[in-house]
Amino acid sequence: MSNFVARNKPDWDELEALVKRARRSLRSLTPEELSRLDVLYRRTTVHLSQVATRTRDTRLTAYLNDLTAAAHSLIYLPPRQSVWRGAWTFVVEGFARLIARRWRFHAASAGLVIGGALLGYFASMNDLLAAYALMMPGDVRSPGATREQLLEVLRHGRDTGSGEKFVFASFLFSHNLKVGITAMALGPLAGVLTTILMLYNGMILGAFVAIHHRAGIHGELWAWILPHGITELGAIILFGGIGLLFARAVISPGLQSRAESLKSTGVDAGQTCLGAGGMLVLAAIVESYLRQSHLSTTARLVFAGGSALFWTLFIIYGFVRERSCREGAASPPFSRWSRNP
Repeated sequence: MSNFVARNKPDWDELEALVKRARRSLRSLTPEELSRLDVLYRRTTVHLSQVATRTRDTRLTAYLNDLTAAAHSLIYLPPRQSVWRGAWTFVVEGFARLIARRWRFHAASAGLVIGGALLGYFASMNDLLAAYALMMPGDVRSPGATREQLLEVLRHGRDTGSGEKFVFASFLFSHNLKVGITAMALGPLAGVLTTILMLYNGMILGAFVAIHHRAGIHGELWAWILPHGITELGAIILFGGIGLLFARAVISPGLQSRAESLKSTGVDAGQTCLGAGGMLVLAAIVESYLRQSHLSTTARLVFAGGSALFWTLFIIYGFVRERSCREGAASPPFSRWSRNP
């Protein structure tokens, strides 16, 4: 065994030195050193199995075990990130990838909202009773409101102070967050109530649009809705998608129990809700400060178009990154540099 140790100790010392350097900064290692780290790790694991079966030297076994474990953590475990770096990564990439990963459920949620909006719109355009049934009782924006009354509501709040707008933004965020969380929380009930809630929210929007279109208000209405509505409705749709994801976990858990299935979807669901909550913050700020401003209709529509373009590109980027990371996960660590020992 002494000959075995003398013959292989230079490799162990070299591996230990590389591990110490990599722990300080993995980026400080060159591609050749990374390749060498991988080769020495694999070679030392063979030495560890030989020592464990041929001798009772517990100190040597423990040393080699600790050395290979340290090298393994550097090769196979993702590098540690600071909280701020992790948050930044989530904002610029992680959230988009989550949307792409569960896109079918979010698409189904979007379909429910759009379908409900179309149903509410055409029903309200053809029957005033349907519009009355969908709008909140006592709302000034009822089917019987005049064009002037509707325009007054659309233009209301433009001269309010920043303090009042901040309070209004807080109210909007809390209200929309309650709607989103409700849509998500009802998902485990087989998704029935989530489906109804998403349809209902869409129908209210459709009835609201129909009332204004009946009064001949078109451009100013969309300039009032779209700047904040694109982000706000997008967030609500994501909450609904998570509710449908929970429904799938309950209805079709596969080989897992329902509790295990819900738990396995919980991480993606929680992170998606965190991102959607951030979207609601942005929507509340836009709705309170930009919507209640003296910007022209054209400027508002341009802002809405920019928002739509941004979120479209953001989601596309998520699909691209998710596909790239999946393909990269199929390759072994250090695949660009590793050579057979």
